[in-house]
Amino acid sequence: MLSLIADIALTHIAGRGRQTIVSILGVALGVGFSIAMAALMQGSQDEFVTSLIDAMPHVQITDEYRDPPRQPADAVFDVAAYSNLRPREDTRGILNATEAMAALRAFVPGTAVASLKVQAVVRTGGAETGMSLTGTDPLREAAVSSIGQDMVKGRLEDLRASPFGIIVGDRLAEKLAVDQGDTLVISSTGAITRRFKIVGLFHTGVTSQDNGLGLINLKAAQIIAGRPNAVNEIRVRLTDAQAAREVATQVERLIGYKSVSWQEANESLLEAFFIRNIIMFTVVGAILLVAGFGIFNIVSIITHEKARDIAILKSLGFAERDVRRIFLSEGLVMGLAGSGLGWLLGFTLTRILGSVKFELQQATELTHLPVTYDLRHYAIAASFAIVAAATAGYLPARKAARLNPVDIIRGAT
Repeated sequence: MLSLIADIALTHIAGRGRQTIVSILGVALGVGFSIAMAALMQGSQDEFVTSLIDAMPHVQITDEYRDPPRQPADAVFDVAAYSNLRPREDTRGILNATEAMAALRAFVPGTAVASLKVQAVVRTGGAETGMSLTGTDPLREAAVSSIGQDMVKGRLEDLRASPFGIIVGDRLAEKLAVDQGDTLVISSTGAITRRFKIVGLFHTGVTSQDNGLGLINLKAAQIIAGRPNAVNEIRVRLTDAQAAREVATQVERLIGYKSVSWQEANESLLEAFFIRNIIMFTVVGAILLVAGFGIFNIVSIITHEKARDIAILKSLGFAERDVRRIFLSEGLVMGLAGSGLGWLLGFTLTRILGSVKFELQQATELTHLPVTYDLRHYAIAASFAIVAAATAGYLPARKAARLNPVDIIRGAT
């Protein structure tokens, strides 16, 4: 019976070849362009998130507290109001940083580095500008950040051989008209001034870092800040970046200081990506819904034209469900054929988009459009198409199954 139903359905479809081909092509175009659009949007999102993860620590621990400290009056009174509270001058940064680092190494699946951030002013020749200094251990820094891979001159390890060496962004060096081997005069907010020799330049692609960041040895940062043995930041790079939120929660519970995951630091951006994906799949659904109208039109015409065939089939003993299967099968066949062609079209369009080359204004190398090949895109597009095709085929099929064969034969319809 199933083979007979399939033969009848294929015969009906072949009888209106031109309209059938147009409907299949409509589904194929909808599936293909939706796959290509999803590949491009997902690729750009993945590329941005990857660069974001590489450019910043997965978990950042600072010498701050998420909640304000509890005041003594809170322990005595049920309700207390405060005004003009002044924090104590405390330049020690993270207390017991050595113990905190030992605790992190014991349970955090990754690498951590303690550093001291200092705001400073750099002068050379007649130029003067503000910059952010990060005092760090060069060896651990290489395992936590991507600065080592972003060096355009010198190496990150060269800092170890130069106690007062500095590595700066190439944009900052261009602004100050300096190069590797030149000397910078740097003053901290505490009016301590030291000379630093440029041992390397880096380019991360992140404007804020390339324009205003300098890496120096931790001891040099403590000297210029006037804060001996102090650190005010611990940066962690995990083996699994997606576990950063859970690790940050555990770290904050363990040592008390504010711990921020890269997801929390970029929460608004990730929410924008989520909304963009909803919009994308809504557009995909609308495209395939429009394609489904073509299938509905074809099956409806076939149902009208084959009314007498339906009457004959029912008089021969075909049940209503068998008639529904015939016309539903016709919609599904066109949906499946369109999905198959759409997969091929989508893959081809994705390859073409991925091969497009463009040159950024401030980049030195040619870059390709970021695309991603994800089987889920193909499955989602095909699912939308098949559901639309099944719906478009079911409505005429239900109408055809309800036709009275006696009325059709007598010419009542």
